[in-house]
Amino acid sequence: MKKTHLALLLIMVIAATACAGAQSEPGTITDDAGRQVHLNSAPSRIVSHVPSITETLFALSLGDKLVADSDYCDYPEAAKTKPKIGGYFTPNIEEIVAMKPDLVLTDGYVPELITKLDSLGIPIAVIDPKDINGVLTDIELLGNVTGSQKEAKELTGDMKKRIDAVVNTVSSASRPSVFYVFDATDTTKPWTAGPGSFVDALIGLAGGVNVAASASDPWIQFNMEELVNSNPDIILVDSSHGTAAISPAQIKELPGWQDLKAVKEDHIYIIDGDLVNRSGPRIVEGLEEMAKILHPDLFKD
Repeated sequence: MKKTHLALLLIMVIAATACAGAQSEPGTITDDAGRQVHLNSAPSRIVSHVPSITETLFALSLGDKLVADSDYCDYPEAAKTKPKIGGYFTPNIEEIVAMKPDLVLTDGYVPELITKLDSLGIPIAVIDPKDINGVLTDIELLGNVTGSQKEAKELTGDMKKRIDAVVNTVSSASRPSVFYVFDATDTTKPWTAGPGSFVDALIGLAGGVNVAASASDPWIQFNMEELVNSNPDIILVDSSHGTAAISPAQIKELPGWQDLKAVKEDHIYIIDGDLVNRSGPRIVEGLEEMAKILHPDLFKD
């Protein structure tokens, strides 16, 4: 009996040691661009170039390991106090190098950043999920890379539970048609979200039908004829930094828009663009907020 207990104890020690080694020696990972990124140990000096990645790091309790982020990383509040490495399209390579990072995280839309850091031998990984499942997968990837597997598992588990709750609640409800206003600089050709965008996916999960679901690109311009023909039940207006792309009051005064069902019935709502466009943990908040707008009777507080 004692030998059995000793053997079990030895197995537990070996397993624990193996887990600890896996956390401190991530080795080679494959990022979202299919690149092989080698890490000698769990990173302790991380630079994030993208707001959604920054939000994920903080959600995994890795704020202390984030040594710098971009000018646009504004959530949570602590992200604003981090040293800045430039704008989204204009990252400052010298500032990044000066931070002596052992891992830089980006979404891959600034290729020269990857090329330059690769040439300097600084590990850089692309985190660019294409759908909601990809967001969950990347959270787990970052958890594995940083030794925060437990936090990542808890976070994705909570997110899945909340997503399922919304989907189950709206499963039998009628599905209103939705037009999402991303940019209305030209009110005769407003930018909206098409297939492949997170907004399109969220509208479907929230129990709606995106009127631009059959468009050719994730982000496209709708002309007035298309908008009038679609005659949406609900109009969602993107808000960034607290400012809507266009106010409901302005929409009600626009020629062509005035005859839309959503306008006549005063179903114009503002939604925080950061919640529905950033591919981080808060995208679940965006889903919940959208579902409350589309189906208020099903989501009473």
